[in-house]
Amino acid sequence: MRRNNLSFAISFAISFAICMMFTGPLLAQTDQATDGEENVLEEVVVTGSRLRRDSYNVSTPLVMLEADAIQDTGLGSLAEILVSEMPAVYEGTNNTNSQSLVNATGITTMNLRNLGNDRTLVLIDGRRTVPNQFSSNGVSLNSIPTPFIRRVEIITGGSSAAYGSDAIAGVVNIITQSDKVGLGFEGRYGGYTDGGGEEVSLVAQYGTFFAENRGYVFFGATYNDEKGIAPLERDRAKIEAYYIYDDDEMCNAVLTENGYQCIRDVPDKSDWRNRSDGTAGGVFEEGRGNGGYWYDENNVLRDDWNEERDGIYAQEFVQLKVPEDRYTVAGKTSYEFDNDIKATLSIMYSENNSFNDKSPEDEYDGGEVLILDRETLEPSTITPGKISPSNPFVPPEVVADNNGSIDWERRMFEVGNITTDNKRTTFRSLFVLQGEFADDWQWDASISYGKSHQKQLRTNEIDVVKERQALNAEYAEDGVTIQCKDADARAAGCVPLNVFGVGSITPEMAAWLRVNPTIDSSVEQTQALAYVSGDVFEMPAGSVPMVFGIEYRKDSVDLKTDEGSQYGGITFNLIPSFAADYDVWEVFTEGAFPLTEGLDLEISARAANYSPSGIDTVFSYTAGLIWEPADGYRLRANYARAQRAPTLAELYSPPRGDYDSISDICANVTADSTGAGHANCRLEPGIAATIEEFGIFEDDNNGYGPSAGNPNVFEETADTWTVGFSINPPWAENLKLAVDYWDISIKDKITEIDNAEILKQCYDSSQPWGPDNPFCNEISRHEEDGQIYQIMNRQYNLDSGKARGIDVAMNYLWNFTSKGDLTFNLDWTHVLEDSDTYQGLDGLVTVDYLGELSSGSFEDKATASLTWRYEGWRLRWTTRYKSDIVDDRDRLEEWKGFMDDNDARCASGDSGCIANPEKLDYYNFPSFITHDISLSYTMQTNWAKFVRPYAGVRNLFNDKGPFIPTGGDTFASGPGNFDSPYYGGVGRYIFAGVEVGFD
Repeated sequence: MRRNNLSFAISFAISFAICMMFTGPLLAQTDQATDGEENVLEEVVVTGSRLRRDSYNVSTPLVMLEADAIQDTGLGSLAEILVSEMPAVYEGTNNTNSQSLVNATGITTMNLRNLGNDRTLVLIDGRRTVPNQFSSNGVSLNSIPTPFIRRVEIITGGSSAAYGSDAIAGVVNIITQSDKVGLGFEGRYGGYTDGGGEEVSLVAQYGTFFAENRGYVFFGATYNDEKGIAPLERDRAKIEAYYIYDDDEMCNAVLTENGYQCIRDVPDKSDWRNRSDGTAGGVFEEGRGNGGYWYDENNVLRDDWNEERDGIYAQEFVQLKVPEDRYTVAGKTSYEFDNDIKATLSIMYSENNSFNDKSPEDEYDGGEVLILDRETLEPSTITPGKISPSNPFVPPEVVADNNGSIDWERRMFEVGNITTDNKRTTFRSLFVLQGEFADDWQWDASISYGKSHQKQLRTNEIDVVKERQALNAEYAEDGVTIQCKDADARAAGCVPLNVFGVGSITPEMAAWLRVNPTIDSSVEQTQALAYVSGDVFEMPAGSVPMVFGIEYRKDSVDLKTDEGSQYGGITFNLIPSFAADYDVWEVFTEGAFPLTEGLDLEISARAANYSPSGIDTVFSYTAGLIWEPADGYRLRANYARAQRAPTLAELYSPPRGDYDSISDICANVTADSTGAGHANCRLEPGIAATIEEFGIFEDDNNGYGPSAGNPNVFEETADTWTVGFSINPPWAENLKLAVDYWDISIKDKITEIDNAEILKQCYDSSQPWGPDNPFCNEISRHEEDGQIYQIMNRQYNLDSGKARGIDVAMNYLWNFTSKGDLTFNLDWTHVLEDSDTYQGLDGLVTVDYLGELSSGSFEDKATASLTWRYEGWRLRWTTRYKSDIVDDRDRLEEWKGFMDDNDARCASGDSGCIANPEKLDYYNFPSFITHDISLSYTMQTNWAKFVRPYAGVRNLFNDKGPFIPTGGDTFASGPGNFDSPYYGGVGRYIFAGVEVGFD
């Protein structure tokens, strides 16, 4: 019943906003002035342009998040705050979805319009800032000290003409403190009511004017300690869920101790299973005896192995939230000299430490890893291999009952848990000179330098080359000593490996296997910028201000990895070292032309010349109209041609290891099967050999899909349109409403083609299978059994990408005089299209992401808040809404195929006909609503300028989103049967803190 009430509440809020469109936008989503303050429109430089005007007179939608709104969230992560508060902002990498990523733990990024981190430009005070990853242009917002933030401005729409490459979806501009004075301290503590995730935050800051207010200095420092959430600290995470749709029984099924069973027959989730063979003592010759040989927890050798009864639930090792701590310091000083020149210097430093504790390596005889030839760099694979029955460690029972060689699987507990220890540091500096000349012309010159550095240590991986040598053991000549059979390996210190039994691996054996890969990467950015602005001439309706500027930027990346990461042969990913850089020179101009009274035209343009030869001179331009037919009513339209140059990694990175979810289109091919692509699948020698021997080819790929740069990619181009209106009528001065239609079309979009599409284009298109089919050349299979061991994911300029939708923003203030005031804010985004199109072998192929949870693309997202202010009190209630969504439409198409096959069986009278097939489960997910509340009270005391205690609850009703099985058919999933777009299952968060200020 509560859910229905909440749905009604959010529906009412949105309906109210729609109704208000016809009676009276929030150009800037800010809270109203506090008691005693007045709202004054001041001409300043706002995001989207370097021209000076107020934030209400811009042709593109601009929203703001002020410092008090950031405080009321009770969070220390700026990226998380923006994702939760602004519907146009989508999550990137964070601590609830980076558990399995190679090098991204500790990174928190966001993007606009779900177009990816590389298409959202992050600025600090209107200037670029150094990225925090070698593989993308993503900026980790946690590296920016929160007390340094005055407000955040977000403009959605192409802004490359103003700021250069990457601003295709828009710009996030972080405005730093410039007038905050006094000494302040703040402490905050929070945690989740279900356990884990405790957060401690400490802040110190000081700001003051000096030299008769001509100078200003500000200093801030923060410490944040965010604890992780352990794997089993949520009840849902304890459920072992491996889900499939059973096309024989035509039912939704889960894995149990008795194999797959229809869910209707096992309603108790405690009977579900999702386990692996990776036990502490090992499993051998699975299928022989009464199920296979294994060592139980008492180290007793048994022959009754049942994986779903006796195995290990691997998810118990996967953290739901990765812990991190970070330190940030920032300083800023400015001074106005006698000659009207102002100098500003700002410096920021941050250190972020994250630690991801994972499972010990789960090894088995066929666990292949990629290895590169040291001379040619040609890839091949290596496995630990099966064990010879003559190996001295093999117990007699297994020697007597094997198939000539012994298959095995074991989790290497004695080697230790795999851990990823990431230390990231970021340094940013900016020096600016500003002044005036020639009757109110302004000039601005700046130089900035930034460097981000990552040092990652990954512990307790396995050297598979050494493991293979150690498993090949024999008795020495004395008949007692056990040694490695390979003489060269013995000379190198090889220690024979005993995998039979709990604790059988000695410290010496573990030391021989163990390898600790490292990543050491640096990203540097240097930028010089200069421009002048002022009124150029007069038109009948007013003066024409213009900007003329020049910019230089150099970006470089230097990635160093250890030998095992470079050449492979270890259980960690293949990550070759590389270094690259490029520079760019740019010129730009802007102008605002008052065509008539109330009608203004804005034009901006930029030309950029990049050093890589494959990138042409890049031109970006913008034209916008603002028309005010009546006081307080504005119509606006904006067109922008925006560009994004490829990143250094997209251009130059060698193949970097990555493990994906690969569903082989050739799975279950038989000699006469007629499924999509099966005829071409049978042309693969390895698949044909497997079918001949076993009658069917079953998919057992390793999921390896490395990402690689492509020096032939070039800049992508976007055409963005925004058309809308804004209302702030004289008869309702407290009402602001904006409605905008936006349309972003990207041509030559730089991206990867996903594995499913590569497989489809190779095996299920009109282009013949073979070396002349470019998609087939990206797929590598073993000749002996046909299993995929690699699908190369290269960067390409695809045909296009498309995103469009409608934004509604509203603000209304009720002033109750003696009882304070109440402010209602609403931000609502309705997405109409989210798709990619590329040139397939049979024509254009469009992939639709809208409404798919696997892509995080909700049709509707909304945030509404009510804020009451009275004297020193501030009470805020916030409601967030995400519309209903489906898992992934590929699953629906597969299910429809199952239904067609079943209909055919029924029509032919086949005994396999199912009369009442079940609909697809875990496919349709309901809308998601959460509520927050916060309360603060600011008071003056004799010993302090002010004291502000505060407290709040996020996700008041503890909604964690729908249950989504971690394993099986579902595309969208995350650790613990939660999904990251639903906040990763963290649940209700309670916080409290106090802020104290002194003169």
